[in-house]
Amino acid sequence: MKTKSLLLCATALTVFSTAVAADHHEGERGRDGQLSIIYWQAPSTLNPYLSGGTKEVESASLVLESLARFSNTGEITPWLAESIPTVENGGVAEDLTSITWTLKEGVMWSDGTALTANDAVFTWQYCTAEGGGCAQASYFDGVESVVAVDDRTVQINFDAPKPFPYTALVGSESPILQAAQFADCLGAAAPTCVDANFGPIGTGPFVVTEFRANDVIQFEANENFREAGKPAFSTVLFKGGGDAAAAARSVLETGEFDYAWNLQIDPTVLSDMEARGLGTVVTAFGTSVERLHLNQFNPDPALGDTRSTAEAGPHPFLTDPIVGQALSMAIDRQLLVDIGYGAGGQVTCNVLPAPEIYASTANDACKTQDIAGAIALLDGAGIVDSDGDGIREYEGTPMVVLYQTSTNAVRQDTQALVKQWWSEIGVEAELRNIDASVFFGGDPASPDTFQKFYADIEMYTNNFAGVDPEAYMANWKCDEIPSPETQWQGSNIQRFCTAEYDALVDEFATTAGIEARADIAKRMNDMIMQSYSIIPLIHRGGVSAHANSLGGVLISDWDTELWNIKDWYRVAQ
Repeated sequence: MKTKSLLLCATALTVFSTAVAADHHEGERGRDGQLSIIYWQAPSTLNPYLSGGTKEVESASLVLESLARFSNTGEITPWLAESIPTVENGGVAEDLTSITWTLKEGVMWSDGTALTANDAVFTWQYCTAEGGGCAQASYFDGVESVVAVDDRTVQINFDAPKPFPYTALVGSESPILQAAQFADCLGAAAPTCVDANFGPIGTGPFVVTEFRANDVIQFEANENFREAGKPAFSTVLFKGGGDAAAAARSVLETGEFDYAWNLQIDPTVLSDMEARGLGTVVTAFGTSVERLHLNQFNPDPALGDTRSTAEAGPHPFLTDPIVGQALSMAIDRQLLVDIGYGAGGQVTCNVLPAPEIYASTANDACKTQDIAGAIALLDGAGIVDSDGDGIREYEGTPMVVLYQTSTNAVRQDTQALVKQWWSEIGVEAELRNIDASVFFGGDPASPDTFQKFYADIEMYTNNFAGVDPEAYMANWKCDEIPSPETQWQGSNIQRFCTAEYDALVDEFATTAGIEARADIAKRMNDMIMQSYSIIPLIHRGGVSAHANSLGGVLISDWDTELWNIKDWYRVAQ
């Protein structure tokens, strides 16, 4: 292999100096008073390693930081590190088996102690500790060791050549934790460290002063933050709860808040709100996909604590790709876009819709609704309604599904339409919606989280940080299935598992060149799509709104939307 060519897709991302928000609004730290943010899905923890929910990753990013982040244009940019390591600058080994990062000089934790390479080593140990149920474990796939060469030098060693080494401790989902604070929180003890999980000590621009789970977070400016005059805001009120429409009104109509996230509401209504002139709606397309997950395990409540686990056995009918294909064919995705997303949505048939080089065209038939074809497909497979009640049976089991999602008007409209379309092909859907703060929470005791998946089908959006999908596509490895043994953490929500897919994950991790990597990524996407364990619906843009008095905002769907909050400031009105 030609070693330098192996980093083609990585070095293409290193073109970044300081192309973040150019804030010329200089002055003293905290000069602009309070910043008010509303995320209507309230965070349940500030430790992103204990939740796969976006709201937790976003809120934690005000405090916790990583070696590098991804900008609003998807470019990798140094954050806690001085620069991005490459083969050319000697930071990545010629044989691609290690990457060496140098921490910026003088970075302090908010408690006044120094950030060191030992904190990076500890974070790797924390996420890979047995029994810890780390929700972001895929970021550390292939990592053999993390070594503190000295106080400012972190060497990450891989168990095989890794053409894209920018996963561990990179991006908002893989930040560095303070070793001193989390020292007693390894393994099964991780969720019991409430004080640390609710109030992590960080290097970011803000410090947690109060955390009320599923409600409100109060932050104040980090006096030990490394950039002079930043953040511009002295405090942040981070409000959770309510719904998307109320959040939008609070910025665009009443001016009560400065920033509202994830405005999944009728696009016409949103446009009317924006016309009031108080705020601006912003959209960023990245990799977010609203999708249906079809449970591959049996979620029957009669199975008790074993439901939705391997011990429960396979689902009575959703493991048959013919069933999933028929369910997919019945859906009019364009109508879902038109009524619920407008310019903030596009029809997709892939769980990996972007960047463009990774987007498969093999599944594009889903773009056209075909109810007659779905009926013919089921009839041809002998899956029929034998008793005339309008519901087909699969080997004697009536095809009735519990279809759940978070509470949100657009999602409930989607559920109602999908229920109707499925009824036309002989499948009955019982609808359930769960408060978003609970549904996307990480409480292992709750029966209502998306990870526990105590339903047949569930719907939500997910995406990945950065522009390389290696860690994201590793989400569907067999060992990523949530279970009691992992504190119900894990990213393989639908419980898809094949040795062939796992082998592709391993191959992807050691394949060089963006064209070859794109080929494998498409094969992985197609394998999942053609298993019909996931039915993609809509490639979503992140739609948020900010007050016209708020400057410096560069919305990103490649990292957190708040990735550059240190650069936000109040515009003189």
